[in-house]
Amino acid sequence: MTAREPSLTLVSDRRRLPGGDLPGLAGAAARAGVDWIQVREKDLADRELARLAGAVMRAVEGTPARVLVNGRPDVADVAGADGVQLPEDGLPVSEVKRSFPRLVVGASRHSLEGARRAEAEGADFVLLGPVFATPGKESRVLGLQRLAEAARVLRVPVHAIGGVSAATAGAACEAGARGLAAIRAFLQADVAEVVRELRAAARTGTGGAPPA
Repeated sequence: MTAREPSLTLVSDRRRLPGGDLPGLAGAAARAGVDWIQVREKDLADRELARLAGAVMRAVEGTPARVLVNGRPDVADVAGADGVQLPEDGLPVSEVKRSFPRLVVGASRHSLEGARRAEAEGADFVLLGPVFATPGKESRVLGLQRLAEAARVLRVPVHAIGGVSAATAGAACEAGARGLAAIRAFLQADVAEVVRELRAAARTGTGGAPPA
């Protein structure tokens, strides 16, 4: 990834994977150039979640990819993950930063006001969305204008989520997103091709030249 390119985040949903093989997908994605793997498996008990996060950590060894655990800084810490992604109704960012200073803390937010509060509390980055329409969330779409406003006023990086694909990545980056996160896009069979397509699309929004 160059300095001009946005980061890519794979957000997990193992129940939609053949055999539920999240470590396998995470390893393939990391080798293809994904920057972050967010382990978002809310149905798992603590021990199972820690075991899965540890397996994902092992799967991405030898790559620059880093691992986040959704909502559970304690599990992230025990598993040796790099950080935690806090949902809007989750633990306060400031308390997590104080209690787990080692962890990178991302904050998932659904409005500019929420994003501003997360930044004020010390979030390292904000995951804002849904930016584009996704099944079941059509009425909650923020749109590119709100994404652009957040990217303009926040000092921390703003990552886009919600309907992110090769068809929408360029527009999100043009609006100012410094990261792209997706669930559905990474469920395709060839994750390396997904990464190439997202990178190429992102370059059209950041002013970079597409690959030859």
